[in-house]
Amino acid sequence: MKKYPIALALFGALVLAAACGTESGDSGGGGGSDSTGAQGFQPPDLEALDKLGEPEGELSVLAWPGYAEDGSNDPKIDWVSAFEKETACQVSVKTFGTSDESVSLMKTGGYDVVSASGDASLRLIASGDVEPVNTDLVPNYADVFDFLKDKSWNSVDGVSYGVPHGWGANVLAYRTDLVSPAPTSWSAVFDTNSEHKGKITAYDSPIYIADAALYLMKTQPDLGIKNPYALDDKQFQAAVDLLKQQKPMISEYWSDYLKEDQALKNGDAVLGTAWQVTVNLAKSEGAKVDSVLPSEGATGWSDTWMVATKSEHKTCAYKWLDYIVSPEANAQVAEYFGESPANEKACDLTTDKAHCDTYHAGDADYASKIWYWTTPIAQCLDGRSDVKCKDYGEWTRAWTEIKG
Repeated sequence: MKKYPIALALFGALVLAAACGTESGDSGGGGGSDSTGAQGFQPPDLEALDKLGEPEGELSVLAWPGYAEDGSNDPKIDWVSAFEKETACQVSVKTFGTSDESVSLMKTGGYDVVSASGDASLRLIASGDVEPVNTDLVPNYADVFDFLKDKSWNSVDGVSYGVPHGWGANVLAYRTDLVSPAPTSWSAVFDTNSEHKGKITAYDSPIYIADAALYLMKTQPDLGIKNPYALDDKQFQAAVDLLKQQKPMISEYWSDYLKEDQALKNGDAVLGTAWQVTVNLAKSEGAKVDSVLPSEGATGWSDTWMVATKSEHKTCAYKWLDYIVSPEANAQVAEYFGESPANEKACDLTTDKAHCDTYHAGDADYASKIWYWTTPIAQCLDGRSDVKCKDYGEWTRAWTEIKG
């Protein structure tokens, strides 16, 4: 049986914190995102490094669990040691469990690089805790899939603030032996006439409101939703009402993918929101499970390696950015963590030769259908200035009410 990292359980506990007062006219979501990065707010006037110097001998890495493994969790899982040998930069790693925690830790000034999800990256840029990245000093950046570059979660007005690392979608998983025909729409989890009432699972986080908003964006165009993370009063209430309507149909809200895996295997749940790694794990254990990216698209995540403004080890920092998205390292991380790699050449080096096909690594059309997690703020992320949108604090209060 293929072994999947327990580290992913921590990722499942992700709780997105409210953003600082940045303004953005683009969500960074699938389909609607432009190619010039975030626009509409002015970050601090910072410059990228112009040239590399001598490696400073040390590097402090702030990362999601599973992104900077040094063999301490599993002696066979270690890509940090190779970096240390290659660069003479001795690495210390601090992991975090939520994006909010990563933002708070970065403010201490004690870290050189951070792996930031889309809900954290713009906050770090706006606060001046990370600086622009000179991608000319990152040779492996050239092999990163183009559809991951210059997006609103890693760039501002065409200026890059980091190097894409990995990404994934929140797919619709289902039991192939118990759900027929195979679902093609999120209506499978929202339709109150579903024959699978009481057997549906959903992600346990306020950010799941975006999944309802995405469904309404496609099925109720009169609501005028253009971005599932930018909801005015009427749009937000429609999403909340849909989730309250769904509540009696839910068997369990999950934050630990291993628990969802167990529910799918034993039949307590037969369909619902999932990560591809959950589907793969269930399959490897003999469950008749498959997944689909529904016709409406999906929410998801995309992570970026960023350089701390206060870093005193920027040559080591740049060498890490280049190393961690190199084909060899990126392949190891993506396969261990359970996501799509950012480097196209990584696909030739995964142990499982089907990994990149499974995770749609080079599929730009697939990626364009994903609305990547973004923190909702009062200034509407879809560019509207005549109304206020609901911020994450209001999403959190609504989620508590929805779950009852």
